[in-house]
Amino acid sequence: MSLLVTGLVLFLAVHSLRIVAPGFRTQMMASNGERVWLLTYTGVSLVGLVLIVWGYGLARMDPTLVYAPPVSLRHLALVLLLPVFPLLIAAYVPSRIRMTVGHPMLLATALWGLAHLMANGTLADLALFGGFAVWAAIDWISAANRPGSGKVRQPVGWTGDAVAVLGGLAIYGLFVAGLHQWLIGVSPL
Repeated sequence: MSLLVTGLVLFLAVHSLRIVAPGFRTQMMASNGERVWLLTYTGVSLVGLVLIVWGYGLARMDPTLVYAPPVSLRHLALVLLLPVFPLLIAAYVPSRIRMTVGHPMLLATALWGLAHLMANGTLADLALFGGFAVWAAIDWISAANRPGSGKVRQPVGWTGDAVAVLGGLAIYGLFVAGLHQWLIGVSPL
């Protein structure tokens, strides 16, 4: 668990700098340059991500059960996960989805975390999925209150929405059909 928690702290801390120290990023770029900032940010994020994956894998070998979710919640989790990939794609594509949600990646992360908490009940699951869900909710609130937040370019037509929805549902289908099993070692079904 210690590797998982350390990874979560590193990854979420560096991704929370705009929440807790809004001017820090700007100061670091001004004093060290944008390239140094991006390399440092990326490096800390990657170390955190590697520790999360490694730590979660180790924690799964000797799980501490906190609660046993009923099968019905696992089915509900599959439904809650439906918009996750469309929202992730909408974060990068000019679309009405992005305009409406404002921060689709944060909503996708919160839904991903909540859905996984509905289907999994170990201590490692609470740390990983709960940590990301809480962070995403806090960051979404923080981002919505930042000056200039929500100003997204008006999309022309519905192409971005179609790409986000159709592409996202296709990726969801791949995950359900076997990609989750192949990558994570657990079938969502």
